[in-house]
This record gives sequence, structure tokens and C-alpha cells, in this order.
Amino acid sequence: MLDALLHLIAGFIPLTSLVLDGHFGNHNALHMARQANLHLISTLRYDAALYFPSTGPYAGRGPHRKYGDKVDYDDLPVQYLKDTTVEEHMQTCLYQMQMLHKEFTQPLNVVIIVKTNLRTQARAHVVLCSSDLALAYAPLVDSYGLRFQIEFNFRDAKQYWGLEDFMNVTPTGVTNAANLSLFMVNVAYCLRADGHPRDPDYSVLDLKADCRGYKYVEETIKMLPEKPEPILLAKILNQVAGLGRIHAAPPSFSFS
Repeated sequence: MLDALLHLIAGFIPLTSLVLDGHFGNHNALHMARQANLHLISTLRYDAALYFPSTGPYAGRGPHRKYGDKVDYDDLPVQYLKDTTVEEHMQTCLYQMQMLHKEFTQPLNVVIIVKTNLRTQARAHVVLCSSDLALAYAPLVDSYGLRFQIEFNFRDAKQYWGLEDFMNVTPTGVTNAANLSLFMVNVAYCLRADGHPRDPDYSVLDLKADCRGYKYVEETIKMLPEKPEPILLAKILNQVAGLGRIHAAPPSFSFS
């Protein structure tokens, strides 16, 4: 599937990284990405057994020692701290270091995000990793964060535009259904962006209600012997088209 995608976008979008969720934070996925001349960005388990590279002297016999101390997520070395931010009572610390994992054949560029509740001292952390050892912590975190926008797009496609309702089993049918649903996500995003300056709460459900109501009004007007005056028509469209909305339409709002 990765080869097919790279072939499809070849020459249009230059790719350097493959961002996958935690299910693919393993050696096989990393090897797949490197075979495609891409760097993997993913997550590891919160308790992943990571080791610092050994820096001790050679014992004089046998192979050189590869693995040093195992990382302690509750006591991360301060020299690897890259950034600290505090928002209200939540503190976020970002650590970056090159680490070893016994299931990977190469060192990993690891970023550990630690969040601490300053009121309760409760802690939680996330472990990001990349095969690109030169990648700084900020673009690594940003790149992984962009993955969620893809998930949000699929969520909207399923929730609002019927992606999970299409009962297709053929490759062409599945492709058409997915393309149509995701295309409607983009269309809805553009239409909502136009309405947000005057109606900040405008949602996808409001948009669908407007479109449906506008169509009902349009078909009803066609049955009248005479078309209403433009001012009256605009008022009818604004009021009737917004009947099914979650958020009430502003008085001056008109979908047309």
C-alpha cells in the first residue's frame, strides 16, 4: 500500500517522513519506511524499554558494551530537557535524546513529553520516536501532531458524510465512496470558513441544515404562481433554511 501511494504522488509531493500511530512503532514499520527512503515518525509504548548508549570504558575482552543505563521516566536527566511551558496548572516538559531499543537495529531519536499537574503532582508522558537522528524536537512533535488532523478528517467523513454508511465491497466502489466523503469534508471546511467571521459557532450540522432547508425553500418557491420580492425571498430563505440548525442563525445570515 505504501508503494502504491508513493507511486501515485510521485513528482507532486516530495516526502521525507512517514507518520504512523503507535501500532507501527516497531522495527518492521521502521524497516518498511527506510526501504521507501523515508524516515519513520511514530510513538512507543509509555513503558518502552529504552537504553542510553553505553559510554563506559572497554572491558578489554569480548564485544564492546552497547547498552547503558535504562531510562527512568520518572527521573529524566535534566541535560536532555529542551523546553518547558506552563499553562494554568499544567506543566509540559519536552526531552530529546538518542536512545537504543533492543527490538530496533538502529538508534532512535526519542522525544518524551511529560505533563505534570502542579496542583496534584500527577504525571503522564508520551514517547515519540523517529529514525531521523538529526530531526529537532519541535518539528518531530509538530509532524506527529499533524496526524491527528487526518484522523479528524476521517471522523468528519464518517460522522457527517456517510463514509461508514457506504456498503461497498469492490475496490472501485470503496475508492469512490472514500473520495466523495473526504471531498465533502473539504467543501464543508471552506463553506464553514466563510461563515465563521459572522457566525463563530457555525457547525457542520448547521451547514447541512442550511443546505437542506435552502433546497426545500427553493422547490416550494417554484410552485408559487409569482416569485416573492427579493427582500421577502431573502427573509424566507434565512428563516426557513435555519429551522433545523443546532445554533440559531444571525438575523443577517443567508446561505445564498
